[in-house]
Amino acid sequence: MSDPRPGSAEPPLETPAVGDAAGLDGPPPLAAFDLDGTLTRRDTLMPFLVRAVGARRSYRSVLAASLPLARAVALGGEHRDVAKAAVLRRVLAGVPFAALAEAAESYADHVIATGLRPDVRARVDWHRAEGHELVLVSASPELYVTPIGRRLGFDAVLATCLEVDGAGVLTGRLAGNNCRGPEKVARLRAWRAEGLVVAYAYGDSAGDREMLALALTPTNVGRSRRPSG
Repeated sequence: MSDPRPGSAEPPLETPAVGDAAGLDGPPPLAAFDLDGTLTRRDTLMPFLVRAVGARRSYRSVLAASLPLARAVALGGEHRDVAKAAVLRRVLAGVPFAALAEAAESYADHVIATGLRPDVRARVDWHRAEGHELVLVSASPELYVTPIGRRLGFDAVLATCLEVDGAGVLTGRLAGNNCRGPEKVARLRAWRAEGLVVAYAYGDSAGDREMLALALTPTNVGRSRRPSG
């Protein structure tokens, strides 16, 4: 990959970037990263739920949502959003937000310590050292994506929001859309209302396709390095 500003060499990734982010003027180049499977070794939602509310409640909720989950596996697309909403509704409804926020901070420490892909973490560090603007764009709940992003030095976090009632209790519903697929681009455009130019984007799945297509230099980091299990 080439960079619009002189500086240190980019750390290597197995999958080379496509395109060219050179020649940008004005503000620092923007680099957008997905979280699950891109920055992390595995998906983060279920491990968080288990840590936050316990394995029994979490897995019983998954079992109760088995039909929409089966549709999500078979059909993908919007069925993934429906399945996710069904699980979250069952596992999080009635949980005080403050308690979950405390668990999210601890979980962020755990992810940073043990859950990151070294190659992509190195790329984040490189962009930050070059003075690039960093945004983390994830379908996972912003409740814990935000503290992960803060620990890694991201300038902004765009993620799925959970609805909280007036008493500070989670309703189990999403506040807005699941931040996946086209919604990632919509959230980026809403965040940077004018003059959005994504110089670099990193993802690993179909849910990142639209964000990668938006970037001058997209990198699909693949799933080959993620350990099984």
